[in-house]
Amino acid sequence: MRRFVGLVALAAVLACGGANAQQVNVKIGVLSDMSSLYADIGGPGSVAAAKMAIADFTKDHPNVKVDLISGDHQNKPDIGTQIANQWYDVDKVDMIIDVPNSGVALATSQVASSKNKVFIVSGAAASDITGPKCNANTIHWTYDTWMLANGTGTAIVKTGGDSWFFLTSDYAFGHALERDTMAAVEKAGGKVLGKVRHPINTNDFSSFLLQAQSSKAKVIGLANAGGDTINSIKQAAEFGIVKGGQSLAGLLVFASDVAALGLPTAQGLILTETWYWDMNDANRAWTKRWQQERQGKWPTMIHAGVYAGITAHSPRPCVIEGAQMARDAKADLLVAVGGLRPTSFISRAVSVAR
Repeated sequence: MRRFVGLVALAAVLACGGANAQQVNVKIGVLSDMSSLYADIGGPGSVAAAKMAIADFTKDHPNVKVDLISGDHQNKPDIGTQIANQWYDVDKVDMIIDVPNSGVALATSQVASSKNKVFIVSGAAASDITGPKCNANTIHWTYDTWMLANGTGTAIVKTGGDSWFFLTSDYAFGHALERDTMAAVEKAGGKVLGKVRHPINTNDFSSFLLQAQSSKAKVIGLANAGGDTINSIKQAAEFGIVKGGQSLAGLLVFASDVAALGLPTAQGLILTETWYWDMNDANRAWTKRWQQERQGKWPTMIHAGVYAGITAHSPRPCVIEGAQMARDAKADLLVAVGGLRPTSFISRAVSVAR
């Protein structure tokens, strides 16, 4: 019966935007890190991207009214769960998006599943979200640790970086990125000489970097993100690690990180991106719009993912309308929106940049 109702909802989604346009009211919540180490890669920038997506969508779909709210999960799964429950139960949010922090995202995914609501993960990376922790209400968008591992890790081994040491953020995201990259490195013929794990949002990487340096590995894989990546790279420069002949592999590096590091410090980093602000005219035009609200900042692939996740289409942009239609039908939401495909805005080939 559940599958049948889901298929009915799918038919409704595919028909959305048609001639019989009725008033549709939808509420979207951007759940992010608004004040800590992931605030620049998600945070207020994700809210700005969501506002742009809603403006573009409602311009073409005047029968749709979209309300937007945002919240700070503070990188704590219990706080993220509390906000998600409040939004879904009390504030009547139809869809949550963003959530940079895999621990928070995995917790939010469970809430969305239990309440049969939509959750689009554009900020978190752990491949477990679509692996052992997969459920029918969560769509993993933009990127994941498997993609990062097989982009950066495999490419580096093929160019001679065949011995690795991992500097890993000690929570779900770091563990998944370390695991997936180790598998990619070993599959490509490389060896892993060791690893060390650091607390999330730490300021002192000296002891961890000394272990990586003493390993003599050709490549130090940074299985962390945001402020942790910035601090570890800056301190690695102070220790002369790159000058000493070892390479740093930023397994998750964003344009905002490069801006914070400065080109001299970021020089030589190898990274994988799904979207880059200066890739083409369309991306540059989008960035100019985004910067009207985020002056002096640079958008990341997470921000682009928030925009694309909201405006996804099949054959017309229907995530927003589909959320309400599937909700009203008490449908399996993944069945309801499972036919969606990425917009051309972000459906670019993944590239490795150096």
